[in-house]
Amino acid sequence: MAALKFSRVAGVTLVGAALLLTACAKEDATSSSSGAAPSDAAQSVQSASGDLCTPDAYAGGVEKIDLQNATVGFAQSEKEANPFRTAETQSIVDEAEARGIKLIKTNAGGDLNQEISDIQSLISQGADVLIISPLKSEGLDPALDVAKEEGVPIMTIDRLLTTKTACEDYIGWVGSDFVEQGKRAADAMNKATGGTAKAVTLLGAAGVNVTDDRNSGYVEQIEAVAPGIEIVAEQSADFDRAKGQTVTAQLLQSNPDLNAIYAHNDEMALGAVAALKAAGKQPGDVKIITIDGTQGAVQGLVDGWIAGVIESNPRFGPLAFKALDDFYNGDGVPATQIIEDKEYTPENAQAELANAY
Repeated sequence: MAALKFSRVAGVTLVGAALLLTACAKEDATSSSSGAAPSDAAQSVQSASGDLCTPDAYAGGVEKIDLQNATVGFAQSEKEANPFRTAETQSIVDEAEARGIKLIKTNAGGDLNQEISDIQSLISQGADVLIISPLKSEGLDPALDVAKEEGVPIMTIDRLLTTKTACEDYIGWVGSDFVEQGKRAADAMNKATGGTAKAVTLLGAAGVNVTDDRNSGYVEQIEAVAPGIEIVAEQSADFDRAKGQTVTAQLLQSNPDLNAIYAHNDEMALGAVAALKAAGKQPGDVKIITIDGTQGAVQGLVDGWIAGVIESNPRFGPLAFKALDDFYNGDGVPATQIIEDKEYTPENAQAELANAY
Protein backbone atom coordinates (compact mmCIF):
# COMPACT_ATOMS: atom_id res chain seq x y z
CA MET A 1 0.00 0.00 0.00
CA ALA A 2 1.35 3.44 -0.93
CA ALA A 3 2.34 5.81 1.84
CA LEU A 4 -0.03 8.62 2.76
CA LYS A 5 0.79 11.83 1.00
CA PHE A 6 -0.10 15.36 2.04
CA SER A 7 -1.33 18.15 -0.18
CA ARG A 8 -3.48 21.29 0.04
CA VAL A 9 -6.48 22.60 -1.82
CA ALA A 10 -8.58 25.67 -1.11
CA GLY A 11 -6.49 26.34 1.97
CA VAL A 12 -7.29 22.97 3.58
CA THR A 13 -4.72 20.23 4.20
CA LEU A 14 -5.63 17.01 2.44
CA VAL A 15 -4.39 13.54 3.25
CA GLY A 16 -3.81 11.71 0.01
CA ALA A 17 -5.71 8.49 -0.37
CA ALA A 18 -3.61 5.37 -0.10
CA LEU A 19 -4.56 4.68 -3.67
CA LEU A 20 -2.64 7.40 -5.49
CA LEU A 21 -3.92 7.60 -9.01
CA THR A 22 -1.81 7.83 -12.12
CA ALA A 23 -2.75 9.72 -15.26
CA CYS A 24 -3.55 7.89 -18.44
CA ALA A 25 -0.43 7.10 -20.45
CA LYS A 26 -1.91 8.53 -23.60
CA GLU A 27 -0.51 11.83 -24.86
CA ASP A 28 -2.81 14.80 -24.29
CA ALA A 29 -3.67 17.26 -26.98
CA THR A 30 -2.74 20.89 -26.60
CA SER A 31 -4.21 23.90 -28.37
CA SER A 32 -4.67 23.81 -32.11
CA SER A 33 -1.77 26.23 -32.56
CA SER A 34 0.79 23.77 -31.23
CA GLY A 35 -0.43 20.35 -32.30
CA ALA A 36 -0.10 17.23 -30.16
CA ALA A 37 1.69 17.80 -26.89
CA PRO A 38 4.74 15.77 -25.87
CA SER A 39 4.03 12.99 -23.38
CA ASP A 40 5.50 14.93 -20.45
CA ALA A 41 2.81 17.60 -20.95
CA ALA A 42 0.11 15.19 -19.73
CA GLN A 43 -1.43 15.60 -16.30
CA SER A 44 -0.72 13.21 -13.47
CA VAL A 45 -2.32 13.01 -10.05
CA GLN A 46 -0.19 14.02 -7.11
CA SER A 47 -2.65 13.08 -4.39
CA ALA A 48 -6.30 12.16 -3.86
CA SER A 49 -8.61 12.55 -0.90
CA GLY A 50 -12.16 11.79 0.21
CA ASP A 51 -14.59 8.90 0.08
CA LEU A 52 -14.94 7.10 -3.23
CA CYS A 53 -18.10 7.99 -5.14
CA THR A 54 -20.03 5.30 -7.04
CA PRO A 55 -23.44 5.31 -8.80
CA ASP A 56 -25.04 3.69 -5.76
CA ALA A 57 -23.77 6.45 -3.48
CA TYR A 58 -24.24 9.44 -5.78
CA ALA A 59 -27.15 11.67 -4.69
CA GLY A 60 -28.99 8.69 -3.29
CA GLY A 61 -28.32 6.49 -6.31
CA VAL A 62 -28.20 6.89 -10.09
CA GLU A 63 -28.42 4.43 -12.96
CA LYS A 64 -25.27 2.59 -13.97
CA ILE A 65 -24.51 2.96 -17.68
CA ASP A 66 -21.98 1.73 -20.20
CA LEU A 67 -19.84 4.80 -20.76
CA GLN A 68 -18.83 3.52 -24.18
CA ASN A 69 -22.44 3.83 -25.33
CA ALA A 70 -23.21 7.02 -23.41
CA THR A 71 -23.47 10.64 -24.47
CA VAL A 72 -21.15 12.88 -22.48
CA GLY A 73 -21.83 16.59 -22.22
CA PHE A 74 -19.07 19.13 -21.64
CA ALA A 75 -19.88 22.64 -20.39
CA GLN A 76 -16.98 25.05 -20.94
CA SER A 77 -17.24 28.26 -18.94
CA GLU A 78 -15.11 30.75 -20.86
CA LYS A 79 -14.26 31.72 -24.42
CA GLU A 80 -11.62 29.60 -26.06
CA ALA A 81 -9.73 32.76 -27.01
CA ASN A 82 -7.94 32.11 -23.71
CA PRO A 83 -5.19 29.50 -24.35
CA PHE A 84 -6.02 27.70 -21.10
CA ARG A 85 -9.63 27.16 -22.23
CA THR A 86 -8.55 26.23 -25.75
CA ALA A 87 -6.24 23.51 -24.45
CA GLU A 88 -8.79 22.35 -21.87
CA THR A 89 -11.59 21.93 -24.41
CA GLN A 90 -9.31 20.30 -26.96
CA SER A 91 -8.14 17.79 -24.38
CA ILE A 92 -11.75 16.80 -23.59
CA VAL A 93 -12.63 16.55 -27.29
CA ASP A 94 -9.54 14.50 -28.13
CA GLU A 95 -10.05 12.06 -25.26
CA ALA A 96 -13.70 11.50 -26.17
CA GLU A 97 -12.69 10.85 -29.76
CA ALA A 98 -9.90 8.47 -28.73
CA ARG A 99 -12.38 6.48 -26.65
CA GLY A 100 -15.07 6.52 -29.33
CA ILE A 101 -17.52 8.29 -26.99
CA LYS A 102 -20.16 10.70 -28.25
CA LEU A 103 -19.52 14.21 -26.91
CA ILE A 104 -21.71 17.30 -27.04
CA LYS A 105 -20.29 20.58 -25.80
CA THR A 106 -21.17 24.16 -25.06
CA ASN A 107 -19.30 27.36 -24.26
CA ALA A 108 -20.76 29.96 -21.89
CA GLY A 109 -18.42 32.75 -22.98
CA GLY A 110 -17.78 33.88 -19.40
CA ASP A 111 -21.48 34.30 -18.54
CA LEU A 112 -22.72 32.46 -15.43
CA ASN A 113 -26.37 32.52 -16.51
CA GLN A 114 -25.35 31.14 -19.89
CA GLU A 115 -23.47 28.29 -18.25
CA ILE A 116 -26.58 27.45 -16.22
CA SER A 117 -28.58 27.43 -19.46
CA ASP A 118 -25.88 25.40 -21.23
CA ILE A 119 -25.89 22.67 -18.58
CA GLN A 120 -29.68 22.45 -18.74
CA SER A 121 -29.47 22.32 -22.55
CA LEU A 122 -26.94 19.48 -22.49
CA ILE A 123 -29.32 17.49 -20.30
CA SER A 124 -32.25 18.19 -22.61
CA GLN A 125 -30.11 17.06 -25.57
CA GLY A 126 -29.73 13.66 -23.94
CA ALA A 127 -26.41 13.84 -22.10
CA ASP A 128 -26.12 10.87 -19.74
CA VAL A 129 -23.30 12.38 -17.69
CA LEU A 130 -21.60 15.78 -17.62
CA ILE A 131 -18.11 17.19 -17.30
CA ILE A 132 -18.23 20.85 -16.32
CA SER A 133 -15.60 23.54 -15.91
CA PRO A 134 -17.43 25.95 -13.58
CA LEU A 135 -17.18 29.68 -14.22
CA LYS A 136 -17.73 30.48 -10.55
CA SER A 137 -17.24 28.47 -7.39
CA GLU A 138 -20.90 29.02 -6.54
CA GLY A 139 -24.07 30.10 -8.32
CA LEU A 140 -24.71 27.10 -10.58
CA ASP A 141 -27.46 25.78 -8.30
CA PRO A 142 -30.34 25.94 -10.83
CA ALA A 143 -28.40 23.76 -13.27
CA LEU A 144 -27.11 21.41 -10.56
CA ASP A 145 -30.66 20.95 -9.28
CA VAL A 146 -31.92 20.00 -12.75
CA ALA A 147 -29.08 17.53 -13.21
CA LYS A 148 -29.87 15.91 -9.88
CA GLU A 149 -33.59 15.69 -10.68
CA GLU A 150 -32.82 14.07 -14.03
CA GLY A 151 -30.27 11.65 -12.55
CA VAL A 152 -27.38 13.06 -14.60
CA PRO A 153 -24.10 12.90 -12.63
CA ILE A 154 -21.55 15.71 -12.95
CA MET A 155 -17.75 15.51 -12.89
CA THR A 156 -16.05 18.86 -12.20
CA ILE A 157 -12.64 20.08 -13.36
CA ASP A 158 -10.45 23.13 -12.71
CA ARG A 159 -12.54 25.40 -10.45
CA LEU A 160 -13.99 23.89 -7.29
CA LEU A 161 -17.66 24.16 -6.30
CA THR A 162 -16.86 25.40 -2.82
CA THR A 163 -20.41 25.38 -1.43
CA LYS A 164 -21.38 21.96 -2.79
CA THR A 165 -20.75 18.40 -1.62
CA ALA A 166 -18.90 15.66 -3.48
CA CYS A 167 -21.00 12.59 -4.33
CA GLU A 168 -24.14 14.62 -3.62
CA ASP A 169 -23.96 17.56 -6.02
CA TYR A 170 -21.05 16.35 -8.17
CA ILE A 171 -19.06 13.12 -8.51
CA GLY A 172 -15.65 14.59 -7.70
CA TRP A 173 -13.19 17.26 -8.70
CA VAL A 174 -9.86 17.25 -10.54
CA GLY A 175 -7.71 20.37 -10.38
CA SER A 176 -4.60 22.12 -9.16
CA ASP A 177 -3.63 23.08 -5.63
CA PHE A 178 -4.17 26.81 -6.09
CA VAL A 179 -2.91 27.74 -2.62
CA GLU A 180 0.33 25.91 -3.34
CA GLN A 181 0.56 27.66 -6.72
CA GLY A 182 0.43 31.00 -4.90
CA LYS A 183 3.17 29.91 -2.50
CA ARG A 184 5.36 28.75 -5.35
CA ALA A 185 4.77 32.09 -7.09
CA ALA A 186 5.94 33.86 -3.92
CA ASP A 187 9.10 31.74 -3.84
CA ALA A 188 9.75 32.57 -7.49
CA MET A 189 9.19 36.27 -6.78
CA ASN A 190 11.60 36.11 -3.85
CA LYS A 191 14.24 34.56 -6.07
CA ALA A 192 13.67 36.97 -8.96
CA THR A 193 13.81 40.11 -6.82
CA GLY A 194 16.37 39.06 -4.26
CA GLY A 195 13.74 39.50 -1.58
CA THR A 196 13.25 43.26 -1.97
CA ALA A 197 10.63 44.88 -4.20
CA LYS A 198 7.66 47.19 -4.56
CA ALA A 199 5.12 44.71 -5.90
CA VAL A 200 1.56 44.79 -7.20
CA THR A 201 -0.83 41.92 -7.75
CA LEU A 202 -3.16 41.46 -10.72
CA LEU A 203 -6.03 39.52 -9.17
CA GLY A 204 -8.22 37.09 -11.10
CA ALA A 205 -12.01 37.17 -11.20
CA ALA A 206 -14.04 37.65 -8.02
CA GLY A 207 -16.11 34.77 -6.64
CA VAL A 208 -13.67 32.11 -7.87
CA ASN A 209 -11.68 29.88 -5.52
CA VAL A 210 -8.70 30.12 -7.88
CA THR A 211 -8.39 33.85 -7.22
CA ASP A 212 -8.80 33.56 -3.46
CA ASP A 213 -6.39 30.65 -3.13
CA ARG A 214 -3.68 31.97 -5.43
CA ASN A 215 -3.70 35.22 -3.50
CA SER A 216 -3.83 33.80 0.02
CA GLY A 217 -1.01 31.36 -0.70
CA TYR A 218 1.12 34.13 -2.21
CA VAL A 219 0.56 36.63 0.59
CA GLU A 220 1.20 34.01 3.29
CA GLN A 221 4.45 32.91 1.71
CA ILE A 222 5.68 36.44 0.99
CA GLU A 223 5.17 37.32 4.64
CA ALA A 224 7.02 34.17 5.67
CA VAL A 225 10.04 34.23 3.38
CA ALA A 226 10.30 37.69 1.82
CA PRO A 227 9.18 40.47 4.19
CA GLY A 228 11.25 42.89 2.10
CA ILE A 229 8.74 42.54 -0.74
CA GLU A 230 6.06 45.18 -0.17
CA ILE A 231 2.71 44.52 -1.84
CA VAL A 232 1.66 48.10 -2.57
CA ALA A 233 -1.53 47.34 -4.51
CA GLU A 234 -3.89 44.51 -5.47
CA GLN A 235 -6.36 45.04 -8.28
CA SER A 236 -8.58 42.69 -10.27
CA ALA A 237 -8.08 42.28 -14.01
CA ASP A 238 -10.49 39.33 -14.33
CA PHE A 239 -7.97 36.89 -15.88
CA ASP A 240 -8.18 39.05 -19.05
CA ARG A 241 -5.24 40.27 -21.16
CA ALA A 242 -6.73 43.63 -22.16
CA LYS A 243 -7.73 44.36 -18.58
CA GLY A 244 -4.29 43.29 -17.42
CA GLN A 245 -2.76 45.90 -19.70
CA THR A 246 -5.15 48.65 -18.58
CA VAL A 247 -4.80 47.90 -14.87
CA THR A 248 -1.01 47.69 -15.11
CA ALA A 249 -0.85 51.05 -16.89
CA GLN A 250 -2.92 52.58 -14.09
CA LEU A 251 -0.77 50.97 -11.40
CA LEU A 252 2.41 52.25 -13.05
CA GLN A 253 1.06 55.78 -12.89
CA SER A 254 0.08 55.54 -9.23
CA ASN A 255 3.19 53.54 -8.25
CA PRO A 256 6.03 54.71 -10.52
CA ASP A 257 8.61 52.87 -8.43
CA LEU A 258 6.94 49.43 -8.70
CA ASN A 259 9.37 46.79 -9.90
CA ALA A 260 7.48 43.52 -9.46
CA ILE A 261 4.12 42.14 -10.63
CA TYR A 262 2.37 38.96 -9.57
CA ALA A 263 -0.32 37.98 -12.08
CA HIS A 264 -2.88 35.30 -11.26
CA ASN A 265 -2.75 34.08 -14.86
CA ASP A 266 -0.65 34.40 -18.00
CA GLU A 267 -3.17 36.44 -19.96
CA MET A 268 -3.01 39.24 -17.39
CA ALA A 269 0.78 38.91 -17.29
CA LEU A 270 1.02 39.34 -21.05
CA GLY A 271 -1.22 42.38 -20.76
CA ALA A 272 1.18 43.70 -18.15
CA VAL A 273 4.09 43.16 -20.55
CA ALA A 274 2.27 45.26 -23.16
CA ALA A 275 1.77 48.05 -20.62
CA LEU A 276 5.43 47.94 -19.61
CA LYS A 277 6.53 48.18 -23.24
CA ALA A 278 4.21 51.14 -23.78
CA ALA A 279 5.71 52.82 -20.71
CA GLY A 280 9.22 52.47 -22.14
CA LYS A 281 10.36 49.75 -19.76
CA GLN A 282 12.99 47.20 -20.76
CA PRO A 283 12.97 43.41 -20.19
CA GLY A 284 13.78 42.74 -16.55
CA ASP A 285 13.02 46.24 -15.26
CA VAL A 286 9.87 44.85 -13.64
CA LYS A 287 9.92 41.23 -12.50
CA ILE A 288 6.72 39.40 -13.48
CA ILE A 289 5.70 36.10 -11.92
CA THR A 290 2.61 34.43 -13.33
CA ILE A 291 0.60 31.21 -13.28
CA ASP A 292 -0.57 29.01 -16.18
CA GLY A 293 2.10 27.86 -18.63
CA THR A 294 0.93 29.23 -21.98
CA GLN A 295 3.34 29.44 -24.88
CA GLY A 296 3.09 33.23 -24.81
CA ALA A 297 4.20 33.42 -21.19
CA VAL A 298 6.99 30.86 -21.56
CA GLN A 299 8.20 32.77 -24.63
CA GLY A 300 8.13 35.84 -22.40
CA LEU A 301 10.52 34.01 -20.11
CA VAL A 302 12.82 33.31 -23.04
CA ASP A 303 12.68 36.97 -24.06
CA GLY A 304 13.30 38.27 -20.54
CA TRP A 305 9.96 40.02 -19.94
CA ILE A 306 8.70 37.40 -17.49
CA ALA A 307 10.74 36.08 -14.56
CA GLY A 308 8.84 32.89 -13.72
CA VAL A 309 5.77 30.82 -14.62
CA ILE A 310 4.07 28.35 -12.29
CA GLU A 311 2.22 25.79 -14.39
CA SER A 312 -1.51 25.16 -14.13
CA ASN A 313 -2.06 22.26 -16.52
CA PRO A 314 -5.42 22.42 -18.40
CA ARG A 315 -5.21 19.04 -20.15
CA PHE A 316 -7.99 17.40 -18.12
CA GLY A 317 -9.36 15.04 -20.80
CA PRO A 318 -7.70 11.74 -19.80
CA LEU A 319 -8.22 12.24 -16.06
CA ALA A 320 -11.84 13.40 -16.46
CA PHE A 321 -12.79 10.38 -18.57
CA LYS A 322 -10.82 8.03 -16.34
CA ALA A 323 -12.87 9.38 -13.43
CA LEU A 324 -16.09 8.60 -15.31
CA ASP A 325 -14.78 5.10 -16.03
CA ASP A 326 -13.95 4.56 -12.37
CA PHE A 327 -17.34 5.93 -11.34
CA TYR A 328 -19.39 3.63 -13.52
CA ASN A 329 -17.27 0.47 -13.19
CA GLY A 330 -17.53 0.60 -9.39
CA ASP A 331 -13.93 1.48 -8.55
CA GLY A 332 -15.16 4.86 -7.36
CA VAL A 333 -13.91 8.44 -7.65
CA PRO A 334 -12.32 10.38 -4.73
CA ALA A 335 -13.79 13.75 -3.82
CA THR A 336 -10.62 15.59 -4.84
CA GLN A 337 -7.71 14.78 -7.09
CA ILE A 338 -4.78 17.19 -7.02
CA ILE A 339 -2.66 17.23 -10.16
CA GLU A 340 1.08 17.86 -10.36
CA ASP A 341 2.07 21.23 -11.85
CA LYS A 342 5.64 22.01 -12.84
CA GLU A 343 7.47 25.35 -13.10
CA TYR A 344 9.00 27.26 -15.99
CA THR A 345 12.14 29.25 -15.19
CA PRO A 346 14.65 31.33 -17.17
CA GLU A 347 16.92 28.29 -17.10
CA ASN A 348 14.46 25.75 -18.58
CA ALA A 349 12.11 27.96 -20.61
CA GLN A 350 13.68 27.39 -24.03
CA ALA A 351 13.82 23.61 -23.60
CA GLU A 352 10.30 23.44 -22.14
CA LEU A 353 8.62 25.78 -24.64
CA ALA A 354 7.24 22.84 -26.64
CA ASN A 355 5.41 21.59 -23.54
CA ALA A 356 3.57 24.87 -23.00
CA TYR A 357 0.03 25.22 -24.37
